[in-house]
Amino acid sequence: MRALLDTHTFLWWITGDERLSGQALQAIADGRNEIFVSAASIREIAIKGRLGRLNIPRDPGSSLADILSRTLSEDS
Repeated sequence: MRALLDTHTFLWWITGDERLSGQALQAIADGRNEIFVSAASIREIAIKGRLGRLNIPRDPGSSLADILSRTLSEDS
């Protein structure tokens, strides 16, 4: 299955937020599925971070790669 995560779902996944349903978490964690996040979501996260509406590290690109790497290794 291929799944495109919206911004909230992506943020909930990488932060371990309880608002992410068990079904969604299982689908994301299933290594047989291809999970995508749009460039628009990454841009939205960066803009909200710059405006102070979302607490993210200064370099969201590098940090995002680090977060994904940690999250994916924890799911294995």
